[in-house]
Amino acid sequence: MRYETRYCTHCGTPLMLLAAAEDDGNHKERLRCPACGWTHWNNPTPVLAAVIELEGRVLLARNAAWPNKQAFGLITGFMEAGETPQEGLVREVKEETNLDVSALSLIGAYDFQRMNQVIIAYHAVAQGEVRLSPELVEYRLEAPEEVRCWRAGTGFALADWLRARGHEPEFVDFATRRSA
Repeated sequence: MRYETRYCTHCGTPLMLLAAAEDDGNHKERLRCPACGWTHWNNPTPVLAAVIELEGRVLLARNAAWPNKQAFGLITGFMEAGETPQEGLVREVKEETNLDVSALSLIGAYDFQRMNQVIIAYHAVAQGEVRLSPELVEYRLEAPEEVRCWRAGTGFALADWLRARGHEPEFVDFATRRSA
């Protein structure tokens, strides 16, 4: 279920779609409070994603909430207040996989409008023994040349990482993705 802001966080008045002048002088409709003028900006949420390289292979995991049992993806998570993207990614990798990150490099930032998110993706070289958090139910390790990408947010980050290593990515739908 997607959360929608319906009430002013300052005074509790129901928000309305109202046009108002913004910094550029243009009027734009946004959810605004008719009583106190507060604006719900609905800015995208930053999400961290890791292409985890463990012993030369890429770690992909299946989220417990995903109904498609053939869908595997990157390790992702939200930044917490007071941490940098790099600190957040190291924390998320440890929390979700028990792996220790020894090196990080930025792959890029990716628009994911369907979820109103901006994905900040990194390549993470990691060591240790994989132990999944309860959020994840299964993982697999694939050689980079065998990894298949998906046409959404983190799939594009994975494709860019593969291209940077000389592999032309193959895109598949989660529905047709082969199982381990």
